[in-house]
Order: sequence, then structure tokens, then C-alpha cells
Amino acid sequence: MEAGFIAGIVGTVAHFHFRGATIPARNIANIIFVGGFLGAGKTTLLWAAASILLARGKRVGIITNDQAPGLVDTRLLARKGLSVGEVGGSCFCCNFKGLIRTAGKLRNRIRAEVLLAEPVGSCTDLSGAILQPLKERFREEFIPAPLTVLADPKRASCVLDEKQTGMHRSTAYIARKQFEEADRILINKVDLLGKTDITNLKKKFSARFTGTPVRAISSLTGEGVAEWLDDVLSSKKAGNRIADIDYDIYAEGEAVLGWLNAEIVLRANKCCVPDWRLLCLFLMKRIQDACRERKAPVGHVKFLMSTGDKTCAVNMTCLKGKIEIRGDVDESRSKADLVVNARVEMAPEELERLLRESLAMLLKGRVSIDYRRLSSIRPGRPVPTHRYREVVPR
Repeated sequence: MEAGFIAGIVGTVAHFHFRGATIPARNIANIIFVGGFLGAGKTTLLWAAASILLARGKRVGIITNDQAPGLVDTRLLARKGLSVGEVGGSCFCCNFKGLIRTAGKLRNRIRAEVLLAEPVGSCTDLSGAILQPLKERFREEFIPAPLTVLADPKRASCVLDEKQTGMHRSTAYIARKQFEEADRILINKVDLLGKTDITNLKKKFSARFTGTPVRAISSLTGEGVAEWLDDVLSSKKAGNRIADIDYDIYAEGEAVLGWLNAEIVLRANKCCVPDWRLLCLFLMKRIQDACRERKAPVGHVKFLMSTGDKTCAVNMTCLKGKIEIRGDVDESRSKADLVVNARVEMAPEELERLLRESLAMLLKGRVSIDYRRLSSIRPGRPVPTHRYREVVPR
């Protein structure tokens, strides 16, 4: 371990004396990874979990992750007052050093007792590539909790039955492998389900993944979140299973997704300031309609619009589902900042063109559009820093 890294992650909770010098002793932070496919509700769960932990007096940090910098989730969580670190440009598995560096900085800066980490939604092999090296190489710095994988009920049911999912077959493969390697499976969005549906889906998961505990929660309402937290923070076992991953299929499953991150400044004439919130809804609806016309499955599309200290977040995870909007903006402001994240089975250049054309059509020259940052890519083949074949005992 490099000396610079050790200095960066040394905690300041306690001290001990060595040959007359006072040296800070390390604090060991719990780290909870929440995986699951795009649109499962991971960020909402992290916010709900962080709120519970903060109410208990815990010092909490959150680590977000993406194939490109400029995440809606990072900004949204930071605006809620949370301490957030972002690992951008690569997944945790392929940038393990970046994960450890970010975790160390958070632990040092806020003396974090619990770190909540959200891997890229199209990522799998988390147990072999992240939890095992953590257990073997960093056991004095971090205590990994059982790997939790969050499931969207509708998508998960189709994936498990290997029915028509609206996803590419290789992308559906990634989602199945995420469940296969999980220590805990959480069925999310139970506020939208009936009791019979919940019971049947639990049985389906239990039959397919024998021995993996399955819970039902709502990250939106908070139902079941505290109980899940108590469970994973009290468990001594993490990364109990390693899935057998075909990296050719895995790479294809990621490569079919177009990945777009954009940071845009919108400026209107004071005489014709648009309804910024309504603009977000119209823009999202146009993108949803265009994706449906092209029969291009959506992982997720997220907007975060800010005017001063007010923000609204807009989210879309399927071609026919409801568009969610939360928060509000200051409609008197002539300037708005818009962050866009889109993950769609579409060529990146086509996705970028769709965004540019949709904004231009809606604003019709009445508002200037300044693209401060725009990245449209296909994820490259995953090449993990570490890849363990056997479970490391804790």
C-alpha cells in the first residue's frame, strides 16, 4: 500500500503514542454496495438509507459511479446535504484504485462510519472484482457488508422467466448475473404492488437463488429500509458467492447501450422566461416517445434542473411508464442549469442528436442553449483490476 494512500485514509477518531509522537489511529468504516440494473431505484434507496443512518447519529458518505463524469445522482445527493464522492469514467471493478481512493478521502474528511456505494447499473461480477479484494487487501480499512442487489419488480420478473423483457438478450444476462452473485436481494417499489404479487415474486427469487435472503422494500416510502440496514450492518459475511461470468456476453450487454451525460446552461430573455419545470416534462416526454418509436429499450433517462438553490429531478425508466418529477424550481429565473444522463439501447451519436434536436424544437430559439459538457459513448469491454475466482474468508 502506498504511503500517500495510507496518509490519505488515516482516521482521526482516536490517537496512540509511539516513541513520544502522537499518531492518529485508523477508524474502520462499514461499506455497503447496492447493485442492481439501471432504473431499479438504487439512488433513492441510498438517500433513504443515509437519512436513517444520519438520524441515528452516524457519519455517512456516499460513493456514486458511472462510465462518464457528470452524474445527476451525485449532484442530487450533494444538494440534499450529503457527503458524496464520484468515481467517473469507469466502473468500480475496472477502477478499483479510484474506488479505494474516493472511499479513503470520504472517510478521512468526514470520519465516515458508514459508506454507501452505488456501482454502475450495467455492472456485474462485483463480488469477485470488488468484495473479495476488499476483504483480502483492505480489511484494516473497510468492513464490506453483504452485497445487496436491488430489483425492479416488472423487469426482474421478466428477466427471471427469460421472457421478452424489452432488453437485449446480453443485457438481460447481466441482470441475471447480478442476482446470482448477490448476498441479499431486495425487491423494490412494493408500494406499487399488491400483497399477492410480492409473495409470488419472493417465491420466484427464492426458488431460483436458493439460500439468498429476499426482502421486499420501497425505497420511495422507506418501507423495510431500516430492517435491511440492520441486517447488512450486523452481518459478518460478505461476498459469499462469485458468479461465473462470460465476459464476451457481459461486454456485448454493455456495448448495446448508448451512454450520454450532458451539462447544459439555458438562458432565456426576461420577457419570455419559460416554465422550466414544464420544459423538463415536455423534453422527457419527447425523448420517451422517440425511444418508443424506435423500439429502443431504456435503462434510464434522468434530468436535474437547477435555478439558484432550487432543483427538480425528472426520471424515466421505461417506454410506456409514468415520468416521475420531484422538486421545484424558481420560475422567475432567466437562467437554468440542466444535467442529463441517458442510458438507452441506441447508438450514442443518435442519442446525442435526439437530445439536441428535442431541445432546439421545444425552445425554438427563444432560449439560448450552451452545452458546457457533453459525452456520448458506448462502454468499452470491462477489464477489472482484480478478479477473484474463490471467496476470501473474512
